[in-house]
Amino acid sequence: MSNTFDNPNTSPLDVQKEIRYLELLAHTFPTVAEASTEIINLQAILNLPKGTEHFLADLHGAFPAFQHVLKNASGNIKRKVNELFGNEVRESEKRELCTLIYYPEQKLELVKQTETDINDWYHITIHQLVKVCRDVSSKYTRSKVRKALPQDFSYIIQELLHERTEDSDKAAYVKGIIDTIIDTGRADDFIKTICDVIQRLAIDKLHILGDIFDRGPGAHLILDLLKRYKNWDIQWGNHDILWMGACAGNDACICNVIRLCLRYANLMTLEEAYGINLVPLATFALDTYMDDPCQEFMPKTNGGSEELDDKNARLTAMMHKAIAVMQFKVEAQLFHKHPEWGMDDRDLLSCINFNDKTCTIDGKAYTMSSCNFPTVKPDSPIALTPEEEELMARLHRSFTTNEKLRSHIKLILSHGCMYSIINHNLLFHASCPLNEDGSLKEVLLYDGHRYKGKELMHRTGMLIRSAFQGDTEAAEREYGIDYFLYLWCGPDSILFDKSKMATFERYFITDKSTHKEEKGNYFKLRDNEQVVDRILDAFEVETPNRHIINGHVPVHAAEGENPIKANGKLMVIDGGFSQAYHKTTGIAGYTLVYHSRGFQLVQHEPFTSEEDAVRTGADIKSTTQIVEMTSHRMLVADTDIGKELKRQVEDLKKLLYAYRHGILKEKR
Repeated sequence: MSNTFDNPNTSPLDVQKEIRYLELLAHTFPTVAEASTEIINLQAILNLPKGTEHFLADLHGAFPAFQHVLKNASGNIKRKVNELFGNEVRESEKRELCTLIYYPEQKLELVKQTETDINDWYHITIHQLVKVCRDVSSKYTRSKVRKALPQDFSYIIQELLHERTEDSDKAAYVKGIIDTIIDTGRADDFIKTICDVIQRLAIDKLHILGDIFDRGPGAHLILDLLKRYKNWDIQWGNHDILWMGACAGNDACICNVIRLCLRYANLMTLEEAYGINLVPLATFALDTYMDDPCQEFMPKTNGGSEELDDKNARLTAMMHKAIAVMQFKVEAQLFHKHPEWGMDDRDLLSCINFNDKTCTIDGKAYTMSSCNFPTVKPDSPIALTPEEEELMARLHRSFTTNEKLRSHIKLILSHGCMYSIINHNLLFHASCPLNEDGSLKEVLLYDGHRYKGKELMHRTGMLIRSAFQGDTEAAEREYGIDYFLYLWCGPDSILFDKSKMATFERYFITDKSTHKEEKGNYFKLRDNEQVVDRILDAFEVETPNRHIINGHVPVHAAEGENPIKANGKLMVIDGGFSQAYHKTTGIAGYTLVYHSRGFQLVQHEPFTSEEDAVRTGADIKSTTQIVEMTSHRMLVADTDIGKELKRQVEDLKKLLYAYRHGILKEKR
């Protein structure tokens, strides 16, 4: 083994540094025996199958569907049950077992209402669950499995996992354990526990490619669930950034958040989940827009929210218009504050001709569908009225001092970033800005420098974090807070990358040509394999079998669009989790599973309800597409973790050398 001590070209300073490092390592492994044991342990781990990774994107508050996909591991558990039991048990029994694994507490209640011999059912079911648990835990070390077990049943589950009834000497031992579990009245608790363990071990790592918030009403429930989830990360999406900006105190983001919730009749998230008081907004809207039909602002109720009666729909529409007008004002103020963004032309309130009720966009006057703006003064159109200023201040306080929202944003910050490179896969939510020729585009940031590709995403992530750090220079922190708006709707934003966000036009201009949002070059060129390779090279993603994995733009599966692009090197997994997108996409989302044999893309149909799943065994109907399979089974040694473990092995071998050659003394 080549090492620092044998190399004649090594400087004395390097030798001293090496010895110092090995002295620190020796505190953890003070003897040859302990260092050798750890090497053996690490080498064994390197030869285990690679853990299963689970990729989801654009959840948009669809908590029931998200929870179910986590529980069934995108069909992974169902596949395991089918492989394990094959034709040994009926299809209905396998379906019942899967439902029990997904929803043990609810399913147990139903079983006990109909089962005539519950003890016999307990015996059969516990044996089946142990078999499934043994299979999903087979690719992990005993130590990792032990850490995943709750304290109550840790010893018992370990014994059952590592003893087999095929061994006649152990059959009575295993039967005795299960008999005792039942006799002591712990069968229900044990079943709930082992089902939870199966769910957790079926997926080793969860990757969320952005957009937990908006559209659906359950974003807070998703984040509460993720708080309890052990191994996950997130690449921030544009809707996450919007809520992060609102929490940081960006008034334009606050208005956008409220507007989107009102647009999709999703007041539950604001009022019940985060306790945002919308009464002042309702009062202001009633005073200001009572005589306005607000037809353009009637809420969409296809996003998983409850249907509204006429009275509530009318009030929601008035509130919707009130906050939208305030949004256009505070956005325009930021556009003028930051001319370097090149977005002055998005101040459309200043482009209205109130006499002929037209709005001039790109030099052309368009007739407006309505032109009732009682709070907009033609001589100062983007100034808030005193009433709007007071309302904005109250909303600002509600968002910036909200403890629950801050805890959720802190969770996203601690587990997230703009991009990640994991096991040869480049993950980001939306876009990597490109020039027309497919080269990386430089984008101006706060410090006056232009960045592209990897550096652009890294610097943007730092700027986002600066908005929440009290020790950041005041000017940079202020810019960071402002920049959330650019990330939401800026033409060169890595989370938007379109010519404009045509919100104003959709509300007030009937000519649909003004509604078009020209997609950036990334979206135009992402099916080009050479362009994708250029991006992967710029991010230093190693070959072979490297990929970009994105969300953000729903795949129109119903129209035949393929989520696999660039000859398999880019995968788009936004298939529309939220009910609001089902009509557009024709499906209810994609999830991507990356296990030791390769990639599988799972296309889901809409999830009905937890009640249907428990009572009838209804599962999400999913279609699995094999994206890429490897010629050999991937091991831990082939992963990023494997690289780190190999480095640790090399360091430990150096420590052994130092012990055996008297460079360091063992601490016996």
